[in-house]
Amino acid sequence: MIDKESESHCIFCRILAGEAPATFLHQDGLCSVFMDIRPVNPGHLLIIPNEHKPYLRDVEPEILSVMMRLARRFTAALRASGLQCEGVNLFLADGEAAGQEVFHCHLHVFPRYRNDGFGLRFGPEYVVRARAELEAAAARIGAAVMEMERGDGSGSSAIE
Repeated sequence: MIDKESESHCIFCRILAGEAPATFLHQDGLCSVFMDIRPVNPGHLLIIPNEHKPYLRDVEPEILSVMMRLARRFTAALRASGLQCEGVNLFLADGEAAGQEVFHCHLHVFPRYRNDGFGLRFGPEYVVRARAELEAAAARIGAAVMEMERGDGSGSSAIE
């Protein structure tokens, strides 16, 4: 079984190393932007940290900030490009259950237009929830944040 978090098996790391082709729009010391080989729509691009980081939790806040600035820049470029673009989606799948297929954190940026065939499907549990249920979930998440902020003894905080 292939280790999903392994840099040696990562197509994005191979692309960055020049071992696999890509059409780059941007590269700097921290992040790269290139066209998605299986675009949702023409203009679909990916923003990735240059360092192999499998999950969102692994990416330093400074790098995430750069990724979002690049998303802002390239969203504007998509709208100005002449490609069909009535809106833009940003999508980041974190974990297999969320649809992550390449285990190198990456942000999808893709143009949208009416009747483009793409959509999100909501499951049967997508209903308005009782306030008590929302409060209970919030309490669990808040407790997890506090636990992570206490740290795991490694000297680094999981929440920044």
